[in-house]
Amino acid sequence: MSGSRWACWVALPLALLLWAGIALVVQTPLLPTPAAVLETFWQALQSGELPEHLLVTLRRVLIAFSLAMALGTLLGVWMGRSRLANALLDPLLVLFLNLPALVTIILLYVWFGLVEAAAVLAVVVNKVPNVAVTVREGARSLDPKLEQMARVYGFGRWQRIAHVWLPQLFPYLMAATRGGLALIWKIVLVVELLGRSDGIGFQLHMAFQVFDVASILAYSLAFIAVVQLIELALLQPLERRASAWREAGVRHA
Repeated sequence: MSGSRWACWVALPLALLLWAGIALVVQTPLLPTPAAVLETFWQALQSGELPEHLLVTLRRVLIAFSLAMALGTLLGVWMGRSRLANALLDPLLVLFLNLPALVTIILLYVWFGLVEAAAVLAVVVNKVPNVAVTVREGARSLDPKLEQMARVYGFGRWQRIAHVWLPQLFPYLMAATRGGLALIWKIVLVVELLGRSDGIGFQLHMAFQVFDVASILAYSLAFIAVVQLIELALLQPLERRASAWREAGVRHA
């Protein structure tokens, strides 16, 4: 086990002990003990509220993430391979990169109403520019020698994409994926807090209104745990497998 993993396993219990000690000293509902948060979590789990709202939020995250990655990848490759497209779209890309997520969410709710489509679209609009910027750098760095080899060997369009482009773009796609998940679930919570009647963000809003810190922490930690599980069970194994595939794809090209 690496030193960083040992540090994680040591730091986590120490953080819990520190949290419990401070909570016992101050003795205020605004800082519940870990045991109180765990009890709140268990009650929400048994009642079915936590799984219900968690699945709703995860569904929104999955839909928004899939759309943002697809659109952002296409836009990034286009801008990275075409100087004209990059010159025309770069100012617009910079504008959306600097547009606060809160402004986008409010505008879309005002224009389209408090509907599911507006909620998902607000998340997609905020994430697509980040994906496009990352993938654009990858498209710009594609090795021209590999392109020449592909033409010499008569690669078709899909062969070129599968064996030449994707292996080289993979590190950039993984960076966009990890950054995308970290950003999207945060925006989804804001979207739910402002204009939805279900989801983790809605539950946090309800808990905030009555200063129920235990519920806020229970729902937040539950969702963070799920995101970490996705990272450990899906993204890291995918990265390890695709790294070998990437090397094989470059050699094949």
